[in-house]
Amino acid sequence: MRIGMLTGGGDCPGLNAVIRAVVRKGILHYGDEFVGFMEGWRGVLDDATMPLNMETTSGILHKGGTILRSSRTNVKKIPNGFETCLQVIASHKLDALIALGGDDTQSISLALSERGVKCIGVPKTIDNDLSGTDACFGFDTAVTIATEAIDRLHSTAEAHNRVLVCEVMGRDAGWIAITSGIAGGADVILVPEVPIDIEEVCRLLRYRYDHGKKFAIVVAAEGAKFPEREQASQGAAVDAFGHVRLSGIGQQLAEEIEKRTGFETRSVNLGHTQRGGTPSAYDRMLATRYGVRAIDLAHEGRFGRLVVLKGTHISDIPLSEAIAKTRTVDQDLLDVMTSLEPPRR
Repeated sequence: MRIGMLTGGGDCPGLNAVIRAVVRKGILHYGDEFVGFMEGWRGVLDDATMPLNMETTSGILHKGGTILRSSRTNVKKIPNGFETCLQVIASHKLDALIALGGDDTQSISLALSERGVKCIGVPKTIDNDLSGTDACFGFDTAVTIATEAIDRLHSTAEAHNRVLVCEVMGRDAGWIAITSGIAGGADVILVPEVPIDIEEVCRLLRYRYDHGKKFAIVVAAEGAKFPEREQASQGAAVDAFGHVRLSGIGQQLAEEIEKRTGFETRSVNLGHTQRGGTPSAYDRMLATRYGVRAIDLAHEGRFGRLVVLKGTHISDIPLSEAIAKTRTVDQDLLDVMTSLEPPRR
């Protein structure tokens, strides 16, 4: 088979591991040929490609980012975008197209599938919020980085008797915040699934100070928000898929906490630090398993599908099911979070 591949949306540790696994199994076991489209769907529109073979994918397993680079190009917003994609795909005589990305990227995969392109999706989102899969590669690495940062913040917060607010990624789901927050021993964890109750936040912090601890750590997902406000963002500009650039809830919280409690409070935004660098062993393994299953699906003729993890088993679901809704934090994790807090009287 002759197969195209691309990586769309934000970069994520483990993308190169998927690319490597697809190419290695495709060449070694099926005799496939590969075309790599550069910068996501933009590469398909512009017919910008690179060869994917044993040489170009050698030594990339441990590297962050993606050798194919990425973008948030929305084919739906480009005049004659789908027609151009179909022409480029036909010109390369592709038998299948494997797209690595989240719900925005896979929405284009689904649209092309409906137009006759034989698409297979691999789930990629640092926020771990793609429906139908129990885990996305890159999430474990992001949580590890965030947890290490929280560990470091404890020592400086204690040295200065401060409250430190750590803002982490998580637009609509608080998987990174709740996992790193619990693992890092945060005193308050705030997620998009639950509106911020600033009085409750201050109660928890006062309780800690009243019981001899003169410092505290608050972890907040970037998408967490006060009930009466919109999500904190850098201006009103939106990307090609209509998303504003979220940032600033950590600073908003720090100002409110200091005003209401008198505790010196600072904020730290981990930002793109969570995306960068070497993927964890878990993410390398999960990404490799996804890549192997993706190429197998192509040779089984099962298109319009997304590779997923169910428990410990790699499976697949329809693309339409995967992008139907956002996978939010489970109630059991929210219960774990609140069970570690002093109860309200």
